[in-house]
Amino acid sequence: MDTRTEATTPTPRRAAPEEQRGSTNIPAKVVAKIAEQVAAEVSNVGAAAGGVLGVGARRDFDARPTVECELYGHVAVLRMDVGMAFPTNLVAAARSLREHVRDRVEYLTGLEVGRLDIQISWLNPESRVRSELR
Repeated sequence: MDTRTEATTPTPRRAAPEEQRGSTNIPAKVVAKIAEQVAAEVSNVGAAAGGVLGVGARRDFDARPTVECELYGHVAVLRMDVGMAFPTNLVAAARSLREHVRDRVEYLTGLEVGRLDIQISWLNPESRVRSELR
């Protein structure tokens, strides 16, 4: 008895015309979560301080920063609240963070990041950067 089966190669499907392919919608909350994750990939960046007027502040440098997103068609406007390592060049660190988040969000979502505001809510003096300076 022969139990071999012949491998077949599926025939490539032709892509439907663009107007017939449907649409992909990404909610603003999902874009914000993506931005939070890619921001956490940047060294010297941690979670926001949180709390209201300093009450209930949580300073967890290992957690992801907080991001809010508004969508205007195919343009995302992002607001980030982060903690940063101290001492560090904050201007250079913010520039690096902005470029990384913009590039990765645009790549992962296909949206344009029109504006990206960064609020540094606290500095982490117990970071590895400080111990390296000693």
